[in-house]
Amino acid sequence: MKRAIRIGGASGSSLDRRTGFAQLAAAYPDDPVDVIIGDFMSEGNMTTTAAKRVDGAAGGAFDPVFVEALSLAVMDIAKYHIKVVVNAGASDTQRLHRVVVDLVKARQLALKVAWISGDEVLPAVLERLQSDPQAFSNMCTGENLASWPFEPLFAQAYLGGFGIAAALAHGADIVVCGRVSDASLVTGAAAWWHGWDRSHLPQLANALVAGHLIECSTYVTGGNFSGFKELEEGGRWLDLGYPIAEIGADGEVVITKQKNTGGILSVATCTSQMLYEIQGPWYFNSDVTAILDNISFTQIAKDRVAMTGVQHAPPPPTTKVGITARGGFQAEVHYYLVGLDIHAKARMFEQQVRRYLAPNISKFTLLAFQLLGVPARDPQSQNAATATLRIIAQAPRADDLASAKFVRPLFDLIMAAYPGGTVHMDGRWGTPRPVFELFVTKMEQKDVKQQVHLEDAKGTVVEVPPPSVTRIFPARQPSTPSFSEGATRDFGETVRAPLGLVVHARSGDKGSDSNVGFFVANEEQFQWLRRLLSVDKVKALLASEYNGKEIDRFEFPNIRAVHFLLHDHLDRGVSCTSTVDFLGKNVAEFLRAREVDVPRRFLGGRSDGVSGKL
Repeated sequence: MKRAIRIGGASGSSLDRRTGFAQLAAAYPDDPVDVIIGDFMSEGNMTTTAAKRVDGAAGGAFDPVFVEALSLAVMDIAKYHIKVVVNAGASDTQRLHRVVVDLVKARQLALKVAWISGDEVLPAVLERLQSDPQAFSNMCTGENLASWPFEPLFAQAYLGGFGIAAALAHGADIVVCGRVSDASLVTGAAAWWHGWDRSHLPQLANALVAGHLIECSTYVTGGNFSGFKELEEGGRWLDLGYPIAEIGADGEVVITKQKNTGGILSVATCTSQMLYEIQGPWYFNSDVTAILDNISFTQIAKDRVAMTGVQHAPPPPTTKVGITARGGFQAEVHYYLVGLDIHAKARMFEQQVRRYLAPNISKFTLLAFQLLGVPARDPQSQNAATATLRIIAQAPRADDLASAKFVRPLFDLIMAAYPGGTVHMDGRWGTPRPVFELFVTKMEQKDVKQQVHLEDAKGTVVEVPPPSVTRIFPARQPSTPSFSEGATRDFGETVRAPLGLVVHARSGDKGSDSNVGFFVANEEQFQWLRRLLSVDKVKALLASEYNGKEIDRFEFPNIRAVHFLLHDHLDRGVSCTSTVDFLGKNVAEFLRAREVDVPRRFLGGRSDGVSGKL
């Protein structure tokens, strides 16, 4: 039996630090890893690269950041025989493959590079749509693709990990994928290392959740963590170390991080990342379904956490598909408001703008006025007294947002504006930029033709068949009922305080939906939390942000967490949303700032952060 595989998570997006591959590879002698993974894909760059591919962009339609990151690390990767598996091909995986092959040859290295195809599925989608107009509905909104008012230009399916496993089994050193699901990078590597096949569902489920924990690199070692203040001492929030998943032959999982680096790997950081972007207790993948109801984390040593309790089921017969279309154009202007009467000043200027834009306003599909921030009471600086009025417009054609029709009229109003009216003078904000619509749906796995392309003299292609055993799940995940109003009365004297003084939280995006999970330090706090956070309470906490849509509620008792899925909370998704929180990451922080009745004893005399050691 092989030892546990050690997989390092080097990148969570195209905006992540580019040093991850180099840092993990260079540390090999003292802190070895067998495989380094990198996820450079998101619903944001899936749409932009799709347009580049269709338009024949000269630079290619893959993610160039991976090439830069690989170039910094490739010598050590070859020296220490480390495998590399990445989601970076975007809409042009074959072209990325050629670029990586050229990079390897230029360094005179004997590394074999394979690539995975099958994620490009627009022809299959259109063919099915023609025969069955009801075949595809939006996973978030329920809208039918046949009635979608946009023309699809690209479609990508989220593939599983067995193509990766096949590529590594055939001798590949670097495997580039266009769009596998984020955690499939880890399931594929673990399946190769341990020789798992599709019958190893328990092991695959554990590897899948391990992949979810490390797919966003330092998100599990202190990044985006509501307990970040504990990392200030000793400068631990500097140079957050990259995570490493150790996965055994029976699927046992330990999450750790690089030695001698900043950050922290704890039960709390693992809980935080586990709650990120999930839609409930069923975590679907093309190869397996992980069931998370009883997941548990145990701190077994400093920066080492064992994961247990994950259950398994067959994968669904479908896989997720993102369909891209051109959505028009967007432009914006920022005005600054200072001091008193901020809402009245914003109201005055909005009415002036709407009147001045009236000749062209019917051509806008969106015109929104967003007040960002509220000046401090008795401000001690002018910056502390300043708020931003963001004026954002969308229209089908760039000409509808031309300077003379949008930016210039807003500039023209400066002499008629509220007291102190000041506009950001950089007109580039107002230059129309393309936005893209993303329709998130499902398609049958049997209609996806996944292949592995090997770098050998024969140009060998390995077929990856879909799973033969699947399970159909209900469309909605099983919600946990809320407690009745007043269920928190048994917890003693309360004080009005921000929820975040006691409660950690984490949120993220999936299409137009946002998830937000809350968790606490001990069992008594959890019993209070689960009674406090009903669906109605969350609606009340959202206040004016609540959009009237459905909210699903789930509980994870072993990690003391209550989780919510907010349907359509993010407008139309990252690629075309009008909100500044386009990735849903700040929903959690907004809700933590809301005041609730907190049991006095939970605060422990603190007024500056989460109470209780996690």
